[in-house]
Amino acid sequence: MAAFRAWLRGGETGLVFLAVLTGIAAGLLATAMSAAARGLHILLFGEGVAHGVSLAHGVEWWQLLFIPTIGGAVLGLVNIGIARWRPRQPVDPIEANALHGGRMSLWDGAVVAVQNIISNGFGASVGLEAGYTQVGGGVASRLGRKLGLRRGDLRVLVGCGAAGAIAAAFDAPLTGAFYAFELVIGTYAIASLAPVVASAVMSILTTRLLSGQTYLVQPGGVPSPAWDGYLLALALGALCAFAAIALMVGVSRLENLFKRVPWVPLRPAIGGLGVGALALITPGALSAGHGALHFAFSTETSLKAVVVLLVVKAAASALSLGAGFRGGLFFASLLMGALLGKVFVALLPLVGLHTVDPLFLAVVGMSAFGTAVIGAPLAMTFLALESTGNFAVAGAVLTAVAVSGLVTRRTFGYSFATWRFHLRGETIRSAHDVGWLRDLTVGKLMRRDVRTVRSDTSLASFRRDFPLGSTERVIALDEAGRYAGVVMVVEAHAIEATAETITPLVKLEDVALLPAMNAKEAMAVFDSVEVEALAVLDGAESRKVIGSLTAAHVLRRYGEEIDKRRQEEVGLS
Repeated sequence: MAAFRAWLRGGETGLVFLAVLTGIAAGLLATAMSAAARGLHILLFGEGVAHGVSLAHGVEWWQLLFIPTIGGAVLGLVNIGIARWRPRQPVDPIEANALHGGRMSLWDGAVVAVQNIISNGFGASVGLEAGYTQVGGGVASRLGRKLGLRRGDLRVLVGCGAAGAIAAAFDAPLTGAFYAFELVIGTYAIASLAPVVASAVMSILTTRLLSGQTYLVQPGGVPSPAWDGYLLALALGALCAFAAIALMVGVSRLENLFKRVPWVPLRPAIGGLGVGALALITPGALSAGHGALHFAFSTETSLKAVVVLLVVKAAASALSLGAGFRGGLFFASLLMGALLGKVFVALLPLVGLHTVDPLFLAVVGMSAFGTAVIGAPLAMTFLALESTGNFAVAGAVLTAVAVSGLVTRRTFGYSFATWRFHLRGETIRSAHDVGWLRDLTVGKLMRRDVRTVRSDTSLASFRRDFPLGSTERVIALDEAGRYAGVVMVVEAHAIEATAETITPLVKLEDVALLPAMNAKEAMAVFDSVEVEALAVLDGAESRKVIGSLTAAHVLRRYGEEIDKRRQEEVGLS
């Protein structure tokens, strides 16, 4: 076993082997979750939802209205049990790779999967992709930690789990791979290409072997665009960005509104009632919207019907997430983008512009809206390529997603995932590894062998106890033994001997470091006061000196860690 672990840790081949296992597991779990949600749909809504609950027919009005409400109540009761058993927020793959070096809990994956299946299965307007990536990343993290993988390799393996999950969801290996690179790993490196692609390919092979149906996107034959198609794609990309920003802000506003409901478990039931009311307008409000997207791609409908479905789906998605249903906006964003593209086409003649094929701009809108919400432009481009098989369409899509991503970053600054982190008080904007910086704290870097002196010590005694060359600085304490400042030895020997005590020499009385500060925060303090060393206190109130730290040591350790991360990114670790 020791030799096997050494082989796994020794190079790329071992990581690829683990990625294959991760991909198989992700495919199995995605298929199981999809089957469970589909089984709930048929059980609750009847056989009329076999082609997607968003295309429900023959369903009674009371089922549309009350089943999401019941689902919210069930989820609320489940959440009560989870809060008592595991009272902490699950860590998703992006957060795990950004802050925790790829460490995820398998139990978090189970919790999110159960919540996601209940939410989607009872008709809430959320997709299963959040559960897919959570369980895929959780399995990968558990496997990597059991085998003692290094931090960099563990982060890549978590990305493999997410790649396998998204690849299985859409039967699109390139989409899954670049989803992992852009969102979960945070960077593309040659060394991580083989394991990520291996996981994505094995995941879809596993899903196909099981005849599992997940979220297939099949727009059919999409015509290649002319030069004006690229210009329209630019405009549609910007429009999708602003619409997606409005949706993300709407989710947070509704979330704040639902916080006014005093009993937390009641919130999903209220949200479910709202989703059910919207489903009475059109069943497209329900679940992820796979059937509705297929319908949008394959049929021609009136502008009024498309606008109604677009508004209803946006409202249902915002209500579902704001009320606390578990899931994501991945597939809903694809549906809303496709609908917005069809609306855009219908409006072109009204402003005197030449119309184009609606299916082309539906595909462009799907990817552009998804980019603004998900934050993965290349993944969305490859989704369009893999679903249409048309390289010319992919070129126009790439133009639109570039504009959509740029507008979203410049005007809003977040994708939906990182916006959720922001609302929780986290500062991360991507999966780039910043957890090591938080771990590089003053408490870990400081020296504990500090030399101290009373601030009322006589100058003569100070000179005798601390001759020139013995040390550079001495920390002064008050009569209660608390931090009073810093005395420079050179200055004590340079002033006139007529001074009675060292009190006039005490500096930096109100400047010190705390052990919980990270290296970046410590360097900001050093720069603000322009000194080379500072005392470290146990707390701002007690002011007990526990060590000292120099700027040179912080910079050296920071540089070493930066170099280590760069080596991991290029595969040299």
